[in-house]
Amino acid sequence: MKFLLFCMVLCFAPSGYGQSEPLQAVQLYTQDQLIALINKNEHLNKVMADRCQLVQDIEAHAEVLKEPSYQFLWGDMLAWGVCVEADPTRGIRLIQEAGQQGLPAALEQLGRYYKNATLVQQDLSRAVIFLREAAALGNLNAQLQLAELFIEGHGSPYDYEDAYRWLHQAITADPSTHNKVTEYLQALKKLMHPKAVRRARSPL
Repeated sequence: MKFLLFCMVLCFAPSGYGQSEPLQAVQLYTQDQLIALINKNEHLNKVMADRCQLVQDIEAHAEVLKEPSYQFLWGDMLAWGVCVEADPTRGIRLIQEAGQQGLPAALEQLGRYYKNATLVQQDLSRAVIFLREAAALGNLNAQLQLAELFIEGHGSPYDYEDAYRWLHQAITADPSTHNKVTEYLQALKKLMHPKAVRRARSPL
């Protein structure tokens, strides 16, 4: 269910020369809008651009309604102290809850955090688990990071075929990403049996 809530309090922020600039009430983001912002990694910038007017509504959608996209947003805000006091432990918990509900961006971020030791202790085994789940849901960033871990010798060789298949089917208009996909496909191919490569390149 999509909720369209409004910030009902009119806020005023000080501007230059003792004058004040009125803030217009900001409409709460729909699920589709928020997921699009998350996928472009613009969700925190959007909250700040809206001058933190929707903090209470975001918290309610995350903590009460348990909507995964809002759990991710609220978790990220807490993790990095955006518009609220930083609470990384609570933030990561909320991102994990969003991942448990199947939000690809949350799974990818958790995998990346465990891969790079961001806010958590590095755990490459957990990174592979989260990234594989996100990759299976079509998250290209997760597919690339998963392939990178496999190429570096982490994870199970039984998963190479899936990783190859996902990258072989990847679509991107970004030249640097396209080159990285090609590079990782070539590296994975060297680790795989020719039959596995043929299966991975076959249409489903």
